[in-house]
Amino acid sequence: MTSQQVRAKEAINEDGVVTELDIGHLVIEDDTPVDNFQSEQQQRLLVEPLYSSQAVPTPFLAAANVGLFYKLYGTPIVPDAMLSLGVQRPDAYAEKRDRSYFVWEFGKVPEVCIEIVSNQEGDEIILSPRSQQKGKSASKKERYAQIGVHYYAVFDPLQQIQDAENMNGALLRVWMISPVGYRELTPDDGIKMTGQPVWLEGAGIGLTLWEGQFEEDTSRLWLRWCDQQGNVIPTGAEGQARERQRAEDERQRAERLAERLRALGVDPDEV
Repeated sequence: MTSQQVRAKEAINEDGVVTELDIGHLVIEDDTPVDNFQSEQQQRLLVEPLYSSQAVPTPFLAAANVGLFYKLYGTPIVPDAMLSLGVQRPDAYAEKRDRSYFVWEFGKVPEVCIEIVSNQEGDEIILSPRSQQKGKSASKKERYAQIGVHYYAVFDPLQQIQDAENMNGALLRVWMISPVGYRELTPDDGIKMTGQPVWLEGAGIGLTLWEGQFEEDTSRLWLRWCDQQGNVIPTGAEGQARERQRAEDERQRAERLAERLRALGVDPDEV
């Protein structure tokens, strides 16, 4: 028995079955800051609307910049955003195994993983020269395909990796798992403008590019979740604003109706 096998048997029940894996050697929190303001905002824009709008059936788990551990030994992948259906976070985070996405704890890989390009060395589609020099052997796209993540999306808002081997001039590319690896869902030239949704049938939700204001007055290009018609899934703030506008429209319609009734000599309070 190897030392790894010994360490794996942290808890064994009376029938000799391993009930808990030793993950003490895994680093799940390294306090590394996010890349930049755009990445941090974009990550939140891909998580909060799912919870505030209930766009997908519960339970589900959406998270940003959290480790995705798919094997007991080796480094995890850290998607900028991920969506996993049919699972939910533990009630408490006291135990280490409850604070990251361990595939063996949740019983499945996420349906969707998204990478937001912030520099030329992120290995989103192919390995960068620097990563090759470090001895890395697989890009993020290859690793996601190996573990069977159903959908993988790469968004390049600052156009950092636009060469033919990477984004090939596109702002958004999306792949779907197949028996032979990933096949691309987006067109051959990818998505280069707003208003071109990509529907992820197995996840029951889509992705689209959207230009507008999020948390500030400046209009920017964002990656948003959308419905099958391409309508973006609203944030909680957007949903509240729409509800306020709807209520205001109803009030104004009621006032106009009351004015017309008064003009006809009818007291609207008696109707």
